[in-house]
Amino acid sequence: MVTQRDYYEVLSVSRDATDDVIKRSYRKLAMKYHPDRNGGDEKAETRFKECAAAYEVLSDPQKRQRYDQFGHEGLRGTSGHDFSQMNAGDIFSMFEDIFGSAMGGRGGRSRRGQRGYDLETTIEVSLEEAASGVEREIDFTRMDHCSKCSGSGAKPGTEPLACVTCGGTGQVAQAGFGGMFRMVTACPACRGQGKVVKDKCPGCKGTGQTPKKRTLSVKIPAGVQSGQYIRIPGEGEPGSNGAPRGNLHVVVDVASHKLFQREDDHLILRMPISFSQAALGAEVEVPTLGGSDKITIHPGTQHGHLIRLRGKGMPNLRSGQPGDLVVALTIEIPQKLSARQRELLHEFAETENHDVMPESRGFWDRIKEYIGP
Repeated sequence: MVTQRDYYEVLSVSRDATDDVIKRSYRKLAMKYHPDRNGGDEKAETRFKECAAAYEVLSDPQKRQRYDQFGHEGLRGTSGHDFSQMNAGDIFSMFEDIFGSAMGGRGGRSRRGQRGYDLETTIEVSLEEAASGVEREIDFTRMDHCSKCSGSGAKPGTEPLACVTCGGTGQVAQAGFGGMFRMVTACPACRGQGKVVKDKCPGCKGTGQTPKKRTLSVKIPAGVQSGQYIRIPGEGEPGSNGAPRGNLHVVVDVASHKLFQREDDHLILRMPISFSQAALGAEVEVPTLGGSDKITIHPGTQHGHLIRLRGKGMPNLRSGQPGDLVVALTIEIPQKLSARQRELLHEFAETENHDVMPESRGFWDRIKEYIGP
């Protein structure tokens, strides 16, 4: 019996992961393990096909439900693809919604070439930068056309030859189900390129690509939230046979703040006040993202009371309309008292009338009912 890994484990996601999380994880792993980026490593190709099989199930609501309930056994008899027997390029063509329309149409790989792979990088910004917007430089490494062979993969002075297996078309036809119809797939000899390299370029070892560093200036819009990304067209890896480049996705990570917590477009500030300020009332200055503001604490304020400052939160990414700053008051009890403070509190305790404290009175009344007189 062949043991299969759990599909959630294959894609490195939790069992309650959303569709977007599953898609993002699959795309990242597929880019990582694609055979073209791993020098024909068989282990990488196996992982690539394993990820494709997992994504096909977890991206389909009905298949995912059956898998969650019955595991791999629940998928027996359902329509699916044998990814272990498929070419990596054909697997890419099945998931155009993730990798873009890279194959020149839905009927198979086009001789115009395959669109380049998308890339993803992460940039961290502060909460203040996310509030105002900022322009930052990012450094990343991408595969680019080899400077020695101009991307052909052939040794300088030579040219790639037409593939004898497919006659230069990049496609081969296979008969299926007793010859009733033909299935056209990418040529396994040239991987759909229509050409093969006999004398490989020493600079790129026949791949036509070498890693290169690149620096870009990226504008981060005001109101951006962690996990959102900025798409930069044409800054991914080059396509084959003149096909367009992929795109670069810059994922934004908004760093945590030492004072404020963020909830969508609102900010929360947990501010401690003293017992006397809560009891007697006070006017205090509170920090805001752009400076400071004054709030009034009314006499008798309770622990956890919220004060809302309209328009002092984060701008909305689409409308620019700012959210609010919510100040959550917490009453801080001093751990050490001077002799005079202790004396004054004893005097105050003697004058306390629990009957004028509705919450306390109600609590103690329930206690008396429970334990009896």
